[in-house]
Amino acid sequence: MEHWTRRQNSLPYPAMATPIELKRRVDIAAGREPADLVLRGGKIVNVLSNEITEGDVAIAGGTIVGIGQYDAKQVDDVSGQFICPGLIDAHVHIESSMLAPPEFARLVSSCGTTAVVTDPHEIANVFGIDGIRYMLAASAEAPIDVYAMLSSCVPASQFESAGATLAAKELEPLLGEARVLGLAEMMNYPGVVHGDDDCLNKIAMTKGRVDGHAPSLLGRDLCAYASTGIASDHECTTIDEAREKLRLGLQIMIREGSQARNLAALLPLVTPATVDRFMFCTDDKDVDDLLEQGQIDHMIRTAIAAGLDPILAVRLGSHAACSYFGLHDLGAVAPARRACLTIVDNLEDFRVRRVYHNGRRVAENGESTCAAVKATGAMSQNSVNIAELTTKHLAIEGATPINVNVICVIEDRIDTERCTESIAPIDGLIHADAKRDLAKIAVIERHHATGRVGLGFVRGFGLQRGAIASTVGHDAHNLVVTGMNDSDIRTAALHLATIGGGFCAVADGKVLADVRLPIAGLMSDVSAHELSEQLRRLHESTKLLGGTLRRPFMALSFLTLSVIGRLKLTDHGLIDVDRFQVVSVVAD
Repeated sequence: MEHWTRRQNSLPYPAMATPIELKRRVDIAAGREPADLVLRGGKIVNVLSNEITEGDVAIAGGTIVGIGQYDAKQVDDVSGQFICPGLIDAHVHIESSMLAPPEFARLVSSCGTTAVVTDPHEIANVFGIDGIRYMLAASAEAPIDVYAMLSSCVPASQFESAGATLAAKELEPLLGEARVLGLAEMMNYPGVVHGDDDCLNKIAMTKGRVDGHAPSLLGRDLCAYASTGIASDHECTTIDEAREKLRLGLQIMIREGSQARNLAALLPLVTPATVDRFMFCTDDKDVDDLLEQGQIDHMIRTAIAAGLDPILAVRLGSHAACSYFGLHDLGAVAPARRACLTIVDNLEDFRVRRVYHNGRRVAENGESTCAAVKATGAMSQNSVNIAELTTKHLAIEGATPINVNVICVIEDRIDTERCTESIAPIDGLIHADAKRDLAKIAVIERHHATGRVGLGFVRGFGLQRGAIASTVGHDAHNLVVTGMNDSDIRTAALHLATIGGGFCAVADGKVLADVRLPIAGLMSDVSAHELSEQLRRLHESTKLLGGTLRRPFMALSFLTLSVIGRLKLTDHGLIDVDRFQVVSVVAD
């Protein structure tokens, strides 16, 4: 059995096999002994030489040992199919799938993914170090490799109230974990640019990979950010932004998730000359989109359909991440690489037919062949702890017509626009207005029962009545509710506190539908298909309230993220992200 060791630069490298193991590999590769497994008749997508070749793939002890003609104890016929390296998601928050790690792994393995690099940022904002350790432990026996980057911004900014605060001294002991690769996305880019000690201490501590997160950061500020050694960015939305970051040495993770979709915009910048500077990631993708579209395989299909060379597309979805993270025994179909392989019928449709992880078949014809594992552990405790909540806590007072700042939701984007509207008070209170698509929004601190409630107005959900609520609220994951009246907003919030977290839709004081997320208020303990059915009923109920967004609860969850503009809401109030300060509901 292969095992892992670490070098001083904190990047993972495979330990050398024992002499006995090496002797067996050599004998099999030389044809003196039969392999454990041979994949026969396939066309090999060689991302190292950028060509399609033919030959048997010989596997011993979960490692590829030879390409050519081989005998084996077991032969799997893949005639006419394409043998690709296993796919790798370079940056993902597993929690955003709403699936527990074992079920997430089963689902994405059926899409050809054999490894992910996760930032357990969401659960870390609820449970701190214990949350990170839970994600590592819960994924230890998964049918994919789950690597972790340590969450760098817990909380994401001083304007968010998380369940924990992680400084460098709390994170440093985890750098010794075998599957920890470095420091995750440094979202507090204003802090880095202005020389914040906490940010710089974490970067200096890592002595390895540090991922970036710097939306729209350019010029001298981008130089300041990159000067710290931050090596990547997944927030580019335009070619001009990506080009400037490439010129300054950053590698670009092209993102295609549920809410943020940047593949079409950035793909023209990928050429044979620049391909080594790009990789694919999903960042945040929910269970419905994973089931309907796939994961990295969806990005490869889309890129090929847009005209990218298929071998380069496969390279972006596999070898690119391995090269960046130093995962030198993954990402290619070649000797000494682990037998993590994805088999597809052709390179145009890129439909995954069979998946191997360390030489073991883990998926076939779009379905996992691994048994489901029930999520267990202390993270299933009730994590929703709110103070007393009445309609008075939700009221916005006003004596005369006033102009209010409004958060404007953009479909399939995690940033927002900012606008103002004049609202005339009724009985001294400012209310939502369905005719103008103006809903009230509230963020209620849910970790320490402080009683803090941030209030504002939002446009874009299309609600005509009722309220919808979520305990998924990036990144501090406080309770966020939007609705058309204070009574239903309160009912929705109290219901989520009662069930231990999740989503719900409410109208006229009644809960129309809910989805329970008992693991940190972020993840379900049921199967992907069962969760998807629960979400279908929830979305149908939201449409009955007038909801018009494709993914209303994912859109709602990002309205509390204070580090991506332009206007957001936390329990501290409205956040002007451009100026990085709290502003009043009443417009200037």
